[in-house]
Amino acid sequence: MAGGPRWSGEALLGAGLAAFLCALRVQAVCEGATVTQELLKEGFHRDLLLKVDLGVVGEHAGGCRVAARTHLPPGIYVDPYELASLQQQNLTKAVLIPDVVDVEAPEYLATGLLVLLYLEPDPWCSHCFRAALPVHGRYHRPAEDSEEALVILKSPEVLVCCCDNRLPAECWKPAEVEAACSGKNAGPCQWYSIIHKSTREESILQVPVGLTQHSSMVCAVTLLATVLCSSLILAAVCKYGQFSEVTCSE
Repeated sequence: MAGGPRWSGEALLGAGLAAFLCALRVQAVCEGATVTQELLKEGFHRDLLLKVDLGVVGEHAGGCRVAARTHLPPGIYVDPYELASLQQQNLTKAVLIPDVVDVEAPEYLATGLLVLLYLEPDPWCSHCFRAALPVHGRYHRPAEDSEEALVILKSPEVLVCCCDNRLPAECWKPAEVEAACSGKNAGPCQWYSIIHKSTREESILQVPVGLTQHSSMVCAVTLLATVLCSSLILAAVCKYGQFSEVTCSE
């Protein structure tokens, strides 16, 4: 009986050590997955490039479907008509939520957008996936002391769908959004969010904006241009249009 507490303590210590080693193993396996997000080009019209490296997890991801779920803030949007054209050409696959987007709305009147972007296998890497998506910056209010507005784009969430569930269960958890694995209306399926690390937590889109101190000058030039163009149009109509001289003189 005297050895009971000692053996009980050693058993607890052994169990704790085993749990600690197991946690280290899970962390080492799951942290092999990385995601890289880049904004290409300059100005209002950019390309969002996403690259996912599943690392050690990717060794078991053959035949799996990989997607990235990203939240676009009100300052940036995806043109649904442009996206439909790209999907018809099989250049990209994505789902917009909501699917109706006001492309003319300025940043202060727009709402955020959820994008599920399907990634394609990288031919140069067996466990890598990538995809590009055209995005556009919205017009912002004039600023007082800066000619650029910053739009913060957070790192996306990586989703994996494997029909035979061969991925390590400790690295993934059920996702809240259901979508088709193929990117088409083939019925819902269960996606899982995989634990990963980002090479950069966020990307920054710099959108050119006007200055409030230039508002008076902009209004004056706009009014002058409007009056001038209207006068030229009226003169052309009176000169070449089918009107009587009395009408034009009036």
